[in-house]
Amino acid sequence: MYRAKEQGKNNVITYNSNIEQRIIDKLTFEVELRNAIENDELVLYYQPQIDLETKEIVGAEALLRWNHPTLGLIFPGDIIPFAEEMGMADELGEWVLQNACHQLKYWQDSGFPSLKVAVNISPQDFLKNGLVERVKQVLEMTKLEPKSLELEITESMTMDVNHAITILENLNELGVQIAIDDFGIGYSSLNYLKNFPIHHLKIDRSFVNDILNDQNDVKIISAIVSLAHGLNLDVIAEGVETKEQADFLSNLHCDQVQGYYYSKPVKPGEFEEILRLGFMKHE
Repeated sequence: MYRAKEQGKNNVITYNSNIEQRIIDKLTFEVELRNAIENDELVLYYQPQIDLETKEIVGAEALLRWNHPTLGLIFPGDIIPFAEEMGMADELGEWVLQNACHQLKYWQDSGFPSLKVAVNISPQDFLKNGLVERVKQVLEMTKLEPKSLELEITESMTMDVNHAITILENLNELGVQIAIDDFGIGYSSLNYLKNFPIHHLKIDRSFVNDILNDQNDVKIISAIVSLAHGLNLDVIAEGVETKEQADFLSNLHCDQVQGYYYSKPVKPGEFEEILRLGFMKHE
């Protein structure tokens, strides 16, 4: 019955033992995930975002990890979909937001005031009421300046234009930054670039992978950068893995980058060590 409901209305699913096992696995996962929040098994890793002109770290993207006691490190792609399916997206999203803001405030108080932190917002979180109030409460609780927080949403979340405009305008009034993640592979309507209060576009890694070999990728990135700068938006490129890619993006006037060439996502202590040592990639 539950499997049939998942497939939409007017569906018939024949019972088999695999379906029963799947339901058992989901229930087990739900219990374990709820315990993970209570038992401090969740942790945020941080990937530096680098200004291509100054070569300095200007921010960090907060990325969720689950230190599972038997399965080891579990990544967001295996956590978020289950959390949304089980109705835990709100709880998980609030945990990420609170911890990311607390961590950034600590780093700023330690002498890195110009840093910002980027937090991904799930579609379920964005579409429900209460997101703006939750963000406001977390900012007040952590005493973090709103401009230091960047919320990343995907293009698909903006398809309900009226809802998106309302939410984004309210977030903008709080003073937080808004970034469109994975730009170019989703909805890609230029209308929201004109009407939505956004501040950054994040170029998807799929365009960066072959930038040295594929002229179409070069043209796409160049067009995105030109379009963004014409609208007074900054551009961040993800998935930068080589110096050649970084240099190429710099020549295309991309503003910021992140990727394994600079650093993989690291634990808070490792990120803090990078900050304290002073970060500059050798030319």
